[in-house]
Amino acid sequence: MNSMPSVARSQLLAIYERLHSFLGPSDWWPGETSLEVIVGAILTQNTSWRNVEQALARLKEEGALSVERLTRMGEEQLAEWIRPAGYYRIKARRLKNFFRFLQEDYHGQIGALGEQPLEKVRDQLLGIRGVGPETADSILLYALGKPTFVVDTYTHRIFSRHLLVPEESDYEGLRSFFMEALPGEVPLFNEFHALIVRTGKTYCKKKAPLCGDCPLRDLEPA
Repeated sequence: MNSMPSVARSQLLAIYERLHSFLGPSDWWPGETSLEVIVGAILTQNTSWRNVEQALARLKEEGALSVERLTRMGEEQLAEWIRPAGYYRIKARRLKNFFRFLQEDYHGQIGALGEQPLEKVRDQLLGIRGVGPETADSILLYALGKPTFVVDTYTHRIFSRHLLVPEESDYEGLRSFFMEALPGEVPLFNEFHALIVRTGKTYCKKKAPLCGDCPLRDLEPA
């Protein structure tokens, strides 16, 4: 029997516990409703969450943060209201693409979307122009409560630097590594991803990483 999955699981869970003990709970994803999380996941591409918060606040102020309004609203008006998120014309188009899909396939019902099997919904989301794997998995995990692992630049950087995954790993390879090794639990996937992001932002920086202060500084390679 191949022992690698069990070895990977024990090591990943040990990393999780270490980060959680060191950093404390994260309470992600920011968002009051599934709709807000979905919109935020699309808006946060190539920008900071602070900028996204400004865009979401404007949508709320205008009474536009509803499936019906976002479906019917003109693209130019939407772009103006989400301007703080950057690349606002592109993101307005991507939002409209999502809500067109939601209306055509699920009659505008986020709940109906969430009732579908994980892989079916993931394939559908990836078929929407402008929705990539990280955005799709963020929507699935944080908005729909589906057990999929979200990976990003921080995930690749931290785990490749510690020789836990190959340097050439792509998104799907990294996702499979976590999905196959860990129990498929939404709270675990949610918190683990948040801890990885916090570690990457604070310690495992692209340039001048703070390795001496990192909670994983004495981690032994697999």
